[in-house]
Amino acid sequence: MKLSTRNLVVCAMIAALYTAICMALMPLSYGMVQIRAAEALTLLPVFSPVAIWGVTLGCAVSNLVGLFTGANPLILDAVFGTLATLIAAVLSYLARNVRVKGIPVLSAVPPVIVNALIIGLEITYLEAGGFHPQMFLLNALYVGAGQAVSCFGLGLPLVYLLQKTGVANKCFAGLVF
Repeated sequence: MKLSTRNLVVCAMIAALYTAICMALMPLSYGMVQIRAAEALTLLPVFSPVAIWGVTLGCAVSNLVGLFTGANPLILDAVFGTLATLIAAVLSYLARNVRVKGIPVLSAVPPVIVNALIIGLEITYLEAGGFHPQMFLLNALYVGAGQAVSCFGLGLPLVYLLQKTGVANKCFAGLVF
């Protein structure tokens, strides 16, 4: 990634926004059943790969703040939750050109699947002390449902509005990886 001032500023703004949303909606952002609205931002990489690092950094900071405030008592989540967001953001970026009526619908799928699998597995191991297929499926469904609300219900409309209003072009034009 080219470390221009503009790239760093956009990355930092996305990270700050992700963290602010998690903090403002703290009861919904953490736990076994969660709707982390900030995960809607994992669709921003459809505009620029710089956003991959912004959402990843925002997730890391949010998970650490959650850990230190007691809202998210899972130290593993600081690592695995952040890794899930990084993987999901990269995959969303790679799927950016698959569009339905101009909307990158396929880009909303990776955050749902990746988080359902990784966070579902994390919660299962923490709850049961090992892998239990039925418990994993239930946890993955809970996490996936929350992610679906965030990505399809919030993320795709956000992308649509950013495109329609021209804000996406103003914010992300010229950012290079």
